[in-house]
Amino acid sequence: MASVDVEMVKCACQDCVCVVPVAGAVTRDGKAFCCDACADGHADHAGCDHAGCACHG
Repeated sequence: MASVDVEMVKCACQDCVCVVPVAGAVTRDGKAFCCDACADGHADHAGCDHAGCACHG
């Protein structure tokens, strides 16, 4: 059985505590984010809605 390497990274949003797989991340300007809200800089001050994370940009 082949091993699968899953690389995890912290969301590039400064206030976000989320860690996401590189393959599933939202990528903007070469940075990995957990969701569109973080990638868009929280334009509407909406949080990422992930459990335990209170980021709002």
